[in-house]
Amino acid sequence: MFDLSGLQLRYEPYPIGLAKNIFPPDLYAELAASYPPVSEFRYMPNLGRKYSLAEANNGRNYHRFLASTPVWKKFHDWVKSRDFLATIFRALSDKGVPLGLEHHASGSLITRQIGKYYENRSLTSQLSYLNSRFEFSMMPGDGGYINPHTDAPHKLITLVVSMCREGEWDQAAGGGTAIVHPKDPKNYFNWNNRNLAFDDVDISTTWEFLPNQCIIFVKTFNSWHAVEPMRGGADALRKTLTINIERKWL
Repeated sequence: MFDLSGLQLRYEPYPIGLAKNIFPPDLYAELAASYPPVSEFRYMPNLGRKYSLAEANNGRNYHRFLASTPVWKKFHDWVKSRDFLATIFRALSDKGVPLGLEHHASGSLITRQIGKYYENRSLTSQLSYLNSRFEFSMMPGDGGYINPHTDAPHKLITLVVSMCREGEWDQAAGGGTAIVHPKDPKNYFNWNNRNLAFDDVDISTTWEFLPNQCIIFVKTFNSWHAVEPMRGGADALRKTLTINIERKWL
């Protein structure tokens, strides 16, 4: 349902890239116009200053919203499909980042690992599958932020899709996704995803927050990123869709 053919990828310090105009204009306008209201969200202060609406955060509101909003239900079902996984793996592989997961999008992962389980029962920890999910994420324009972090170990790929309508977001407020580097080399390796303060990192690049774009990156031991505290008005909201492809263990 969206187009990653224009993906521009960089490879250092980890694979991260930007694709613009990923949705057809009419579809993007419909999705952005029907984005859920802030009253449906849960405040999530553990990572910064943000609000979340997801399966794990206000799940009842999340599923009720999807059931009552056909355009979002259709998108949700696609994100949950094998076709979505194949689309993302293919886009990264075409840009020189093959993750060795392309054939798992067909559902073969569990079957092969169950076979390993019967050969050797000590391999129960090897039983896993790939899962894709998305979160509506919202941050207030007057000071909303996400602390520097690298994402949880079970995450494989993250996509951050902008959901602001044309003219809705003032670029002077900030809101871009920043690639950051720890000042102390001992913090460079961060597989288990501890957070740092902004004073502990340098910002090397910031990808602007613009309508109808997707930032995609691969989780690594050094995939440090953040959203700096924003400088907009109290009524401004940075609205995104965060899609994660993750490994889940049985």
